[in-house]
Order: sequence, then structure tokens, then C-alpha cells
Amino acid sequence: MEKVKVGIVGCGNISEVYFKNAKMFDSFDIIACADLDSNLAKQRGEVFEINKVYTTEELLADKEIDLVINLTTPRAHAKIDLATLEAGKHVYGEKPLAVTREEGKIILETAKAKGLLVGSAPDTFLGGGIQTCRKLIDDGWIGDPISATAFMMNRGHENWHPNPSFYYQEGGGPMFDMGPYYLTALISLMGPIKRVTGSTKVTFPERTITSKPKYGGKIQVNTPTQINGVLDFESGAIASIITSFDTWHHHLPNIEIYGTKGSLVVPDPNTFGGPVFVRRHNQSDWSEIPLTHGFTDNSRGIGVADMAQAIIEGRKPRANGYLAFHVLDVMHGFQDASDTNKHYKPISTCEQPTPIPLS
Repeated sequence: MEKVKVGIVGCGNISEVYFKNAKMFDSFDIIACADLDSNLAKQRGEVFEINKVYTTEELLADKEIDLVINLTTPRAHAKIDLATLEAGKHVYGEKPLAVTREEGKIILETAKAKGLLVGSAPDTFLGGGIQTCRKLIDDGWIGDPISATAFMMNRGHENWHPNPSFYYQEGGGPMFDMGPYYLTALISLMGPIKRVTGSTKVTFPERTITSKPKYGGKIQVNTPTQINGVLDFESGAIASIITSFDTWHHHLPNIEIYGTKGSLVVPDPNTFGGPVFVRRHNQSDWSEIPLTHGFTDNSRGIGVADMAQAIIEGRKPRANGYLAFHVLDVMHGFQDASDTNKHYKPISTCEQPTPIPLS
């Protein structure tokens, strides 16, 4: 099988796992890379034996490249996505799809007009843990999903991240940082969302950095750091979600789903593996379920592999732009609901991603 030829734009920390994991997949090869920091691009090229080390403009002009992986910062996602599409190439980006709904819509409209595909992280829902949960739900182990809970709560990034300021600006915060993992997992398990309710706040307007190298620096917080929300799914299920950078400690699960015949414990949606637990209506205790699917270690890049396979087969990728835009729309919806004191009805929807076959 001829592989899809891929170039990476953005050679920061997250790029390393994409370069490394590319060898796991048969559907694509990374043949080029680019970064605003040319030395960083050269370093990645040397370590991972990438011969074509480019500027972004040079990479987009290379006719051999079919697909670009966009690993730039969120504020640059839309700009690079649109430049890639204008160059006639498919694009797969890190989350979120874009910072604003308007940018996201333009990306999808441009791709449709040019007959190109858009894909987006997170791809953790394609790992063995959540795919096992999908199979359990589809096979009726917990009956019809009635409700779910999702919690992502910590004290923020200023005490460990070397450059934490971004996390407290537009496009950051706990919802835009980690919400894509939780919402994508929920949509992959229960389908699209039809209504959003939320309350948000900035608890600490200023934060002090206690990590190096910027120890003692001050961060002005310009995005909500506490988001509590309720989601109504088109299926009729209801979910409660909290994302927080204001919580020192908690003892809550990542995701649980409650059905008409039992309950399901979903693993951390920021990982690819387990554990997965089920307790049916007539059972006295929880049972850990062996994972039914592979890719249980850090398999970041499986979304690119599925997208490359989709290009070859002429189908829609599972981690596609419409799913990513629906997640983006819903994330903004929590703030909209809080600001307007009423429910937000998403302007978007998406297909529930098809499960990965056992084979």
C-alpha cells in the first residue's frame, strides 16, 4: 500500500511523540518538518531522520506532501490550517480546532470547497480504553445511557509548567485545555449534543508562577478557570461536567456513564488505555473488563493514521473536523450560557464516530 506523505508544522514538545509514533502505523510517513525556530526544526530532523527541514512556506509548497500535521499554538491553528488547505493539502491539527467558532467554520467551509479533509486531535478516543467502553455500550452491557459525569479538576499549571501564561488567556483555561478530551470521549460514546448549560468564573484574577524559569512572574487571568456545565445529548442522555484550575484536591472519577441496566467507569480520556469497570444492575460489585482493542499505550498519532487511511479509502476520518468543530462550539456554549443566563443550543452537530473494528 502506498503511504500518505506527511509534513509537520510546529516542532515543539508535542511533536516528539508524533515523530516517534509514526513508525507504529502503516498508512503514512513523515517526510518533512518546519518551525518558526529553524534550529528546533533541524534538531527534530536530525533526531528522527527527516531529510526535508523547511520553512512553513517551503513545506506547504512541496508537492510531494499530501497531509500536514499542524502542531502550532492554538492561536495559530486557523492560520496554518487555512494556508495548508489553500496549498491543496489535507490538514490534521492539535486541539482545539480553532480559538473561535468563526475560524472553525471558515476552516470547514474551505476544506469542503476544495474537496479536502480536516482532522483534529484529540485521538485518545481511538485507543483501547475508550473503544472498549464503546463496544460495551453498543453491546448493551449497561442498557441505554441515561446520564454521565465528567470531572477534570486541578490547581492549574503555574506551579509546574515552564511557560504557563497561555493557559490563562483566550483559548486556554481548563475547558479549552482539557475539555476536548472529555467532550470528544462523551460524543464518541453517546453521540452529539443538542443543548448546553453552564456557569463559569475567574476565581483568582492574578496568579504567581512558582515553576522555573519564570518563578515569581505574575499572570493576569483572562479566561474562566472554573466551568460547571450540563449537557443534553440528542440521544436523550444528560451529563454533568466540571473543568477547573481552581481545585487543590478531589476524589471524583474522570468519566462515568449510567445506563438502564448498569454503570460504566470510563478511563482517563487523556490516555489511550484502561482501566474499564462495569457493574450491571444485578451485580454486587464492579468488574474490571479486559480491553478489547489495541493501542493502549501512548498512541498519539492514531488519528493521523486513521485520517491517512481515510484518504486512501475515500471515507471520512473518525477524528474529523466536524467532530472537532462540534466540540469547539460546545466549549464556547458553556460561557455563552453563563453570560446570557439561558441554555445554549449548538449551531453544529456531527456524526457519532464509527467504532474501530475488533480486527
